Amino acid sequence: MSATPTTETKPAPPAVETIKVKVDGKEIAVPKTMPDPLTGKPVPTTMIQACALATVDVPHYCYHPKLPVVGNCRMCLVEFGTPAMGPDRKPVINPDGTPKIAKSPRPAIACATPISPGMEIYTTTPGVKQMREGVLEFLLINHPLDCPICDQAGECKLQEYSVDYGQATSRFVEEKVHKPKQVDLGPRIVLDDERCILCTRCIRFSKDIAGDDALGIVNRGSYNTLSAYPGKAFDNNYTLNTVDICPVGALTSKDFRFKMRVWFLKETKSVCTSCATGCNIVIGSREEKIYRYEPRENDAVNSCWMCDTGRLNYKWIGSENRLTEVRIGKETTTWTNALKEISGKLANVKAGSVAMVASARQTNEELFLLAKLGKKFNALTDSVPRMQEGDKLLVSADRNPNSNGAKLTGISPAQMGSNLPKIAEGIRNGSIKTLIVFGEDVTKHGIGADLLGKLETLIVSEILPNKTTELAHYILPGCAHAEKRGSFVNGKGRVQRFLKAVEPKGDARPEWEFLHELVYQVTGQNGFASIEGLFNQMAQEVPAFNGVTWAALGDTGVTIQI
Repeated sequence: MSATPTTETKPAPPAVETIKVKVDGKEIAVPKTMPDPLTGKPVPTTMIQACALATVDVPHYCYHPKLPVVGNCRMCLVEFGTPAMGPDRKPVINPDGTPKIAKSPRPAIACATPISPGMEIYTTTPGVKQMREGVLEFLLINHPLDCPICDQAGECKLQEYSVDYGQATSRFVEEKVHKPKQVDLGPRIVLDDERCILCTRCIRFSKDIAGDDALGIVNRGSYNTLSAYPGKAFDNNYTLNTVDICPVGALTSKDFRFKMRVWFLKETKSVCTSCATGCNIVIGSREEKIYRYEPRENDAVNSCWMCDTGRLNYKWIGSENRLTEVRIGKETTTWTNALKEISGKLANVKAGSVAMVASARQTNEELFLLAKLGKKFNALTDSVPRMQEGDKLLVSADRNPNSNGAKLTGISPAQMGSNLPKIAEGIRNGSIKTLIVFGEDVTKHGIGADLLGKLETLIVSEILPNKTTELAHYILPGCAHAEKRGSFVNGKGRVQRFLKAVEPKGDARPEWEFLHELVYQVTGQNGFASIEGLFNQMAQEVPAFNGVTWAALGDTGVTIQI
């Protein structure tokens, strides 16, 4: 007699304990505790967090949801009340049955004051308005009128709050206190101390997030200035995050400084390709030129930070040295002619005589199509590993953005790079006569120019010229990730999509587009001509993707089992 199978049920997660509070008369239930940004341990929910959940904006400078609270700017002052207690220590009830609220005679800083049951928070009273005006007036007393020449213009909280909450005129007529300007704080950062409002966000980020206690405040009173440790430059791999979190124009990026007004930039959601972490980013571009990368918040991947190395890894995309022409040998040709000739050659190759090296910097969709070609020819395939030292914050030891994608689609063996010596030996003994290379200079990875010279056919798709492209019989110019759409699987199995920011140069095309044509011409398998359809087809055929759809990826991705 067979046993009846049982279905194991997972215990339901514990219910979140909530507290009812009112924000400007609107009652909401908010969690009693929320995770600490550094330790992840539950700590009491604060007024500013409750206001955010109620979609009520409370202006602030020093507060940042991912940093420790210091409560030093006073911009988030609000008024509040709590249920009145009678002599018997029981709540006093109004005639209508509601608890009587005793308004506190003193305001509170919303960033550091915990909520309590029945609390009422007031953010728009005349008193709150007057307090905000006062704080802004003090901040503007010594602040220079640099807005026309400041890189932060358009993204400056002092500008925005002055308009939204400040006074129209200034009562200050004395000489402003002058402080150091254009201070070379480090290799990537310029400091203007006159603009600094002493919020200390940069200090807390450097110490508590980056682990580099490099910044501090020196001098006293109105002469306080931000400074690096004496005799040392502010130089770690995360310094440019301080530019992002600086609410004014005190800290600016040497790379972006005076390059472009931010309101002219088109912003495109994308993913950093510098390592397997896959930090979510926003690409700022104008007129087909990329000006900057900025981190995009995703708590499952990079919080709201990114490393300096990844942030600055974009200039090669606009290089004048780009491959922009389709070539057969040394002759320029059209995509139609090249793909027709390549498919004709591949149609006559012998099974097992083809090898393929496909970069783990290609997208999942491109690797999926390449794997289809590989199966047709029983090809030996591999990707190039890029392992270096990582760090404890965001930099992965794997410098490929899509090693997991290469493995899941079958292009790379479990031990990435283990087939490269076999490919080299196959070319050497003559069993491999055709080599297809996507996004790699194989001469740097054991397949030298002498071996490439033995091949009957060398098909190369690349973005920048290298020793392999010099020897190629066919050159198919490809695109950087910023010039196409696609997806990667990061080091932790999160599938993330990215969008097109700029147009590719010359005749360069997204690799998945011409691979789709090539696969159809060689194998007869006609897939989808859109990236959405192609991803969905791949997710149905590759078990690890478990039928995830392009639409389901959203802006922050989906984690799969790897």
